[in-house]
Amino acid sequence: MDAFFASVEQRDNPELRGKPIAVGFDGPRGVVSTASYEARPYGVHSAMSMAQAKRRCPQLIVVPTHFEKYKEVSQQIHAVFHEYTDLVEPISLDEAFLDVTDNKKGIELAVDIAKEIKQKILERTSLTASAGISFNKLLAKIASDMRKPNGIFTVHPDRALDFIGSLPVEKLWGVGPKTADRMHEMGVFTGAQLRRISFEHLVQVFGKMGRVYYDFSRGIDNRPVVVAYERKSVGCERTFLEDLHIDTKIIIELYHIVLELVERIERKDFRGRTLTLKLKWDATTQITRSLTQEKVLRTKDDILPLAKRLLKDTEYHDRPIRLMGLSVSSPETNDKEGQNRPQWVEGFLPFSDDKHKR
Repeated sequence: MDAFFASVEQRDNPELRGKPIAVGFDGPRGVVSTASYEARPYGVHSAMSMAQAKRRCPQLIVVPTHFEKYKEVSQQIHAVFHEYTDLVEPISLDEAFLDVTDNKKGIELAVDIAKEIKQKILERTSLTASAGISFNKLLAKIASDMRKPNGIFTVHPDRALDFIGSLPVEKLWGVGPKTADRMHEMGVFTGAQLRRISFEHLVQVFGKMGRVYYDFSRGIDNRPVVVAYERKSVGCERTFLEDLHIDTKIIIELYHIVLELVERIERKDFRGRTLTLKLKWDATTQITRSLTQEKVLRTKDDILPLAKRLLKDTEYHDRPIRLMGLSVSSPETNDKEGQNRPQWVEGFLPFSDDKHKR
């Protein structure tokens, strides 16, 4: 979808249309969830602090999030997807992959399916969507960002290598700012330059991800559309309006996070044995600590003593804490990650918001 949260807010409030808006919390630790297209020429984008967004765009209108409304619209959009295929992999409320190789309508060309889906979404929600079409997820996802808003872009198999070769490495999945900086130090700025680096050297520098970068630079992505995920963790975290530095306040907040985590575990009926604590002191400094137990962690009495133990093992006294989080995960599923390399499933249609995801 195109600037999903912001577009929903502008749809429902005519006074916001044509104006730069940012959806999110308007406070000292607020972050932009989505920025309208009117705000983007000022450099406002998702994941930016709200304070910085307001400095860049003094006339910015900050709108609080309404997640229940977004979920309702998301359900309408996904209902449209399922009219064409049941092979739908949700990525977020506003983003999904569709495998339309064998679609319910018997439509031959994926671009025709994309046009129909876009039109139905517009008719039912008054919102625009953008689509990317290709033979694997990597290329389809990149394509979906090429002609936003309200566009369609196709990467044909015979153009895939040239397409990837012309892209900045930052466009590739898994290449964040730090990885991009490392590649730039190696003299690698484009997909074509990345393709010249040997497999052995990429693995030496980037470990297991080196294999992924080697494949991606060649337009290879063997992941299928996954209709149902096995949940691997349940967690929650809090960013504090004021940094915490007093022991009693830190323990109280830890206690409340544990209660919220227990509630989520019950709601999801999740069974995990590894507890992980995350602490963040500023925008770039954080640590995690984990403990694995023999028994399943489900109750406050299971989790709170372990959380306090993990907290004690950190350097939390050294600096005020900006963010604290806890999660329970399953070591069995974690051990299995990355062992199997699935085969291609062709004919993907990703419909996505153009959020700043890195």
